[in-house]
Amino acid sequence: MKALKIIKSIILNILLIIYFSFVVCMTVLLLNFNDYGITELGDTSLVIIKDEISSEIYEKGDLVFVEKKSINKLNVGDEVFTYQISTDNEVSIDLGKVGEIHADEDAITFENGSNYSMDFVIGSANKVHKGVGTYLSVIESKWGFLFIVLVPSFLIFIYEVYTLIVEIKYGDEEEK
Repeated sequence: MKALKIIKSIILNILLIIYFSFVVCMTVLLLNFNDYGITELGDTSLVIIKDEISSEIYEKGDLVFVEKKSINKLNVGDEVFTYQISTDNEVSIDLGKVGEIHADEDAITFENGSNYSMDFVIGSANKVHKGVGTYLSVIESKWGFLFIVLVPSFLIFIYEVYTLIVEIKYGDEEEK
């Protein structure tokens, strides 16, 4: 019976370590949101393709690692992700090929004629993970974070408090 308790304790501790490692990683991603709601880790942004984009490479639900580039490192013809802000201040992601580079104005123009300041340029794609963006968008949402991270953490906390109380109240009787 004692061996079964030890095995149960080991398995439970391993699961808790895995879960809390996941929680820490997701919290780090959420704490690194920029002003536009995109996770930025150094020069790399994690762009989730939420809408259809006019590109054959990226599909809805993809997670794209986008590397920020300075205007000096951009070339005509490079495919670049940008922030597009609508009149009601909603942010969406735009993708286009650089048609012109205006180094003196710190801006670029896409081949379709759209102009963007370098403040709104995210960068060029580095890696693409097919379908992963859907899961990440659910986890990074308010409700996803609540039900995947906060509620289970609270229940684990309550369980630990309960086991502590049982141990304090009845622990000596089990040892006898």
